[in-house]
Amino acid sequence: MTERVEHGKLFIGGEFTDPLSTGVIEVISPHTEQVIGRVPHASEGDVDRAVAAARRAFDEGPWPRMTPDERIAVITRIKDAFAVRHEEFARLISAQNGTPYSSSVMVQALAAMMVWESAITVARTFPYEERRDGVLGPLLVRREPVGVVAAVVPWNVPQFTAAAKLAPALLAGCTAVLKVSPETPLDAYVLAEIVEEAGLPPGVLSILPADREVSEYLVGHPDVDKVSFTGSVAAGRRVMEVASRHLTRVTLELGGKSAAVILPDADLEAAVAGIVPFAWMINGQACVAQTRILAPRSRYDEIAEAFAAAAGALRVGDPLDPATELGPLVARRQQQRSLEYIRLGQEEGAKILTGGSRPASQERGWYVEPTLFGSVDNSMRIAREEIFGPVICLIPYADEAEAIRIADDSPYGLSGSVWTADTERGIEVARRVRTGTYSVNTFSLDMLGPFGGYKDSGLGREFGPEGYGEFFEHKMIHLPAGYREA
Repeated sequence: MTERVEHGKLFIGGEFTDPLSTGVIEVISPHTEQVIGRVPHASEGDVDRAVAAARRAFDEGPWPRMTPDERIAVITRIKDAFAVRHEEFARLISAQNGTPYSSSVMVQALAAMMVWESAITVARTFPYEERRDGVLGPLLVRREPVGVVAAVVPWNVPQFTAAAKLAPALLAGCTAVLKVSPETPLDAYVLAEIVEEAGLPPGVLSILPADREVSEYLVGHPDVDKVSFTGSVAAGRRVMEVASRHLTRVTLELGGKSAAVILPDADLEAAVAGIVPFAWMINGQACVAQTRILAPRSRYDEIAEAFAAAAGALRVGDPLDPATELGPLVARRQQQRSLEYIRLGQEEGAKILTGGSRPASQERGWYVEPTLFGSVDNSMRIAREEIFGPVICLIPYADEAEAIRIADDSPYGLSGSVWTADTERGIEVARRVRTGTYSVNTFSLDMLGPFGGYKDSGLGREFGPEGYGEFFEHKMIHLPAGYREA
């Protein structure tokens, strides 16, 4: 991406319009450290306009009153257009947050399209209304759209998280205001163009780039009925606090410190091939990343050598180069954070097996080498705190019971995996670890199943019928005894 991308308008209520303030967001390339784009910074007044448009569209407009099939037809047009422009999404996101383009096409673009498609699949068969036999007589149970949704997404997987919120919210009949990160606003304009062409009724969707202060104003807005947020634990706590002033419903998808458990009988070559891409995915900036690798003491040296070799072989460089496997971190603050944790890990007594500094091959950019720590104790800060950088911990364990204890000994519970020659044994381990998403001899995140976390990893679920249900209110209608439908 060589040309600077500039936008002068905001997408409010389904149309591009002038912002109310003169504030500007400059988008900085994490590879060159140069400005690659400029967009308006939405103000609180712009939030008021967007929420008011969403409120009118929900209370008076046609969108919530359409049939599910009618809404599916519109959302299908969005999904189809997304597929056509997925490479454009991938390049923009890679340029903004440093995700290697080699994985950005799948992780950032095609996966987001799959979220739209999976939500459509769920919407087709969802029980919007059902009859039940109650204790006191027949009941009609209805699921009705919750209302105006504030969807707040981060910079690491901007379109994936936007789809995780917008697809079910819109299909449910809600209206929405999407607040995008100031680090990655450019791809949001492509989504706005797609939405404008798809034929959403006026007011149904607005897209606002802004900072945390404006986000807080949005989630605390009295006309917002539901907040769906993805971000850090600290930010999630603040969202919950602000939303509680109006008893606004919240879904929070927060951090993780997930453990990949390698059992003694595992095929090491398969485990390395399966874990490494998802330990250092998005340059280590993924909430589901397998950032703790648990190795049996009986095979510890062998495992340490294999993972150190694989991590050290990752090709670091320009995220838009198709050969790159690990790019820069999104911002200087993230680079400094990772380097500080590397220093702290050494002070705590962990040993660097590979990496540990800025790569000598990169004269500029917010790079950190893919780093693997060995001899890590689970009580160390590098094993307990979410670093959100390319820093991974290798932790030894004595037996399966200790491995499960270590996996669970975390304030988080978002993801995890187990690697073994015995699939049934792996499934049993999966049942015992307290985490929201788990994989046996693979790493996967299926959009037709529920995704979310235990403990500090969040509240509620995304994807599947469970995630779709987060955007509905439930109404019970008591029917007279003996009532029969005509």
